[in-house]
Amino acid sequence: MQHLSKTEWRSLLRWLDISGLALYFLDRIVELKLTDWLPPGVLARLQQNLADNTERTRVMIAESIAIQRGFQEARLSYANLKGLSLWPSSVPGPELRSQFDLDFLVADESASAARKILEQRGYRLYLISGRSWEFKLNEMPGLSLKDLYKAQPSHTVELHIEPSTSGRLPLLERLQTRDLYGYGMPVLSPVDLFLGQGVHAFKHVCSEFSRVAHLLEFRRHVLLRRDDHVFWSDLRKAAGGNPRACLGLGVVTLLIAHVMGDFAPEALTGWTVTCLPRPARLWVERYGRRAVFGSYPGSKLYLLLQRELEGAGVPAKRSLRQILLPVRLPPPVIRAFPNETLNVRLGRYRTQLYFILRRLRFHAVEGLRFAWESRRWRRHMESSAQ
Repeated sequence: MQHLSKTEWRSLLRWLDISGLALYFLDRIVELKLTDWLPPGVLARLQQNLADNTERTRVMIAESIAIQRGFQEARLSYANLKGLSLWPSSVPGPELRSQFDLDFLVADESASAARKILEQRGYRLYLISGRSWEFKLNEMPGLSLKDLYKAQPSHTVELHIEPSTSGRLPLLERLQTRDLYGYGMPVLSPVDLFLGQGVHAFKHVCSEFSRVAHLLEFRRHVLLRRDDHVFWSDLRKAAGGNPRACLGLGVVTLLIAHVMGDFAPEALTGWTVTCLPRPARLWVERYGRRAVFGSYPGSKLYLLLQRELEGAGVPAKRSLRQILLPVRLPPPVIRAFPNETLNVRLGRYRTQLYFILRRLRFHAVEGLRFAWESRRWRRHMESSAQ
C-alpha cells in the first residue's frame, strides 16, 4: 500500500466503495494500528466517509423505527430482513455497513395494511417483482460515489411478502424480538437469519455484479458459529430437501475459501461444499477470483455457473436467452411525479436514456465475452474430464 500511486489509490478506493468494503477496510487498518501506511489524503477521506455513514445509518435507523411503530400499532405480522438484523453476528457495527434500503418480511394478510402505512408516510409503490414490493420516498437519480455515504432525504423500502400457504412452517411464526437502539424489533430466528443471508449471497454471486461485502459478512457469521454444533445440525434440518439452499451455501462457502482461505467447519461443508457438482467447483477455480474482484457493472460469466447448476436441481429464474438478449427496456430510474415541470420531465428522460445506453453497451460487450468464454469453458470441461 505504501507504494501505490495516486491513480492506483483512486482506482482502489472506487472499488472499495462499490464493493461495500471501504469502511470495513478502515476498521481493520485501525484495529491493526496501520493507519500510518495510508497516505494522509486517503486516511482523511475514509475517516470522513465513516463520519458521514454514521450519520446516514442514524437517519436510516430512525426511519426504520418510525415505520415499525406503524406496523406494530397496526398489529401487523412482520420481521426485519438483512440490514440491522445482521448486527452483531455479521457486522462489527451498523455504521460500517453500506446499506441502501430497508427490508421487511410481511405476512400475506398484512401486506395491504403495510402498504397503506408506507403510503401515509409519503412512499410511492415503485415496482412489484414477484412477491417483492419496492417503495420509494423522495426518489432521486443514482448517487455519485462522493455522496454514497451521506444522509439523504430519500429512502427505499422493500416488502417481501410471505405466502400464507407455503407448505412449510412460516418464518414469521418463529421470530425473535431483539432490542436494537432502544426499540424492540422482530427478527428471524438464528437459523433462518443465517440461511437467508447465505441464499442472498448466492443470489448475488449468480448475478452480473456481486458486492464482496456480502461474502465478508457471511464469513464473519460462519466464524461466529464455528463451534456451535447444535446450530449447524438445526441449519442442516432447515435446509434439507432444498437444493438451492444446500448448493447455494456450498458455492458461497467454496468461493470465500478459494479467495480468503479455509474458514468453515466440516459441520457446514460436509453437506454443502462436498455435495457440489464438479462443474460448479471448476467454475469457482476458474472464475471465482474474477467474480469477487471484478469491477462494476460486472460480467455475464455467472451464466456458466447457472447453466451447470440447473442440472443439479437449481432452476434459473430466467432463461439464458432472456438474459443474453433482453427484449424489454429496463424499468424507469425515476418515475413520473404528479404535476412535474417540463425541466423535471426532461431530466428524467435524460437520466433514463443514459441508463439505457449504458445497459445496451453492457449487453453487447458482455454478450460477446460470454460467447467466447463459453467455448473456452466447454474445452476446459472436456480436458478436465479426461
